Amino acid sequence: MARLSINEMTTYRWSFEEDVEHYRAAGLDGIGVWRRKISDFGEERGIDLLSESGLAVSNLLWAGGFTGSDGRTFKESVDDALDALRLAHALRARCLVIYSGPRAGHTHNHARRLLRDALKLLLPAAEGAEVPLAIEPMHPGCADEWTFVDSLDSGLTLCDEFASPWLKLAFDTYHLGWEADLPGRIASIADRIAVVHLGDGRAPPTGDQSRTRLGEGTLPLGEIVAALSRAGYDGFFDVELLGEEIEPVNYHELIEHSRRAFCQLQGQPA
Repeated sequence: MARLSINEMTTYRWSFEEDVEHYRAAGLDGIGVWRRKISDFGEERGIDLLSESGLAVSNLLWAGGFTGSDGRTFKESVDDALDALRLAHALRARCLVIYSGPRAGHTHNHARRLLRDALKLLLPAAEGAEVPLAIEPMHPGCADEWTFVDSLDSGLTLCDEFASPWLKLAFDTYHLGWEADLPGRIASIADRIAVVHLGDGRAPPTGDQSRTRLGEGTLPLGEIVAALSRAGYDGFFDVELLGEEIEPVNYHELIEHSRRAFCQLQGQPA
């Protein structure tokens, strides 16, 4: 049965403690944990708080940047990802989201080699932690600062190279929903999806991400969710909303709207 979580990036202004309190009060199944927030709160305290809350961790965001674009060395980025895996294991997270880092002046082949080298080091640790790595492809209109994996096919190609059950996709409807015949492709890839990030938008991004509340954009979310259900996807749908339209909203209202919209997408009464 599909389960709903809210990503902490959606409630950007709330603290980690507020997120846990309000998500639980809203009757949500899970939470998408943002490392920055749980670090500010204190990881050990955060692990205990989540254990007491009953909220499942749908995914942990994020690790990566293996191309050195943020000033870290390759080894520092890999070590940080290993730390993230240890935290994900302690949280019993369903997956750890991975961003490759942008090309950052490298040739495409060299950037891919850096990512492959990182995954070779991380996948044994992911297996040991029993936490899949979830590569997130982003729309090319807003991927420049995050990743060179900018399409569904590029993400799938990477998964094919490793053929590991510990390397999957973070499937973000805002990034991938603009691709041609996406609902028709889902049946063949559903078993490779570790988490679905639910987002909507009025037009493909051309810079910063500009998401709308679910159902207020133009993406075929109903078709995508229905295709995932038919294909047997039973993981989390993690609501990830950010951008100018989302920044000023009341978070309690946004959570309730997201809950109702998710029910409607599933064809269930709100």
